[in-house]
Amino acid sequence: MLMALRIIVILTVALTVLVSCQAVRNSGKTELGPKPDDALRLATYNVHYIILGKETGAWSVGDWERRKGPMDAAFKAVDADIMAFQEMESFARGSGGAVNLTLDWLLEQNPDYRAAAVGDPREFPFTQPILYRADRLEVLDQGWFFFSDTPDVIYARTFNGSFPAFASWAGFRDRSSGAEFFVYNVHFEYKSASNRKLSAQLVAKRITPLIEAGQSVFLLGDLNGRAGSTSVEILEAAGLNFAPVEGSTYHFNRGINLFGAIDHIAVSTGAELIGAPVVLREKFKGEWPTDHYPVVADFALTR
Repeated sequence: MLMALRIIVILTVALTVLVSCQAVRNSGKTELGPKPDDALRLATYNVHYIILGKETGAWSVGDWERRKGPMDAAFKAVDADIMAFQEMESFARGSGGAVNLTLDWLLEQNPDYRAAAVGDPREFPFTQPILYRADRLEVLDQGWFFFSDTPDVIYARTFNGSFPAFASWAGFRDRSSGAEFFVYNVHFEYKSASNRKLSAQLVAKRITPLIEAGQSVFLLGDLNGRAGSTSVEILEAAGLNFAPVEGSTYHFNRGINLFGAIDHIAVSTGAELIGAPVVLREKFKGEWPTDHYPVVADFALTR
């Protein structure tokens, strides 16, 4: 019995040390400097859904009251020209609800921004909006498709029948330079590797004609896959170059950084990365706004 207890203690200590080392290894630099002159700052942020029928507890309406101030502070700290959001949903069973507390809050608190990739939720899913600076950028077009065998059917379930997941997108023009580009905002399913692979293949199929025509395409979002994963490799083969995001972007809503980045920013041609991407691994107003960190990168538009 004593020997067994010693083994348990040794294994517990070893596991604690391993987890601690892994967390340190994936914590990295978090400082975000001022945006370079004329740069286009893009960011991606998974903000977690709100459960409308739940008054207290994790991800409830009551919890949203705690999180919303810190989330606005995070949004302002990033100071992006474009920020793509995932899981910006006020969930009340089923799809197509008309309430989006997070979207309404951020637009109210940030009047210089507008939302693209949104619309009447009966016709356009608005849980993956793309917020942008209205004084700098003009929206040219927008759309969506679901990661499904019927991608153009709104709220279609995924390839294996799990909850709907999709890509939203918008075309922009830079008012000062006249440069035009597309932004695709994706959220791949976390459980199924086959779903992620098929989703990446569908995204690649949709963006390939744009890239072949010489259009600039940015891809932002939660891929639930790290660099070197099958889904990332599929998108790289389609012509996207991924910014080298280091360390964790998901932290269990506890600031615990156990594995590498699953939230990414990529671009085809027509833009060059300035410096290194940054993951803001910090609390805002003393709270974690969500269980992911914002990921930020600056680009110079080259055409």
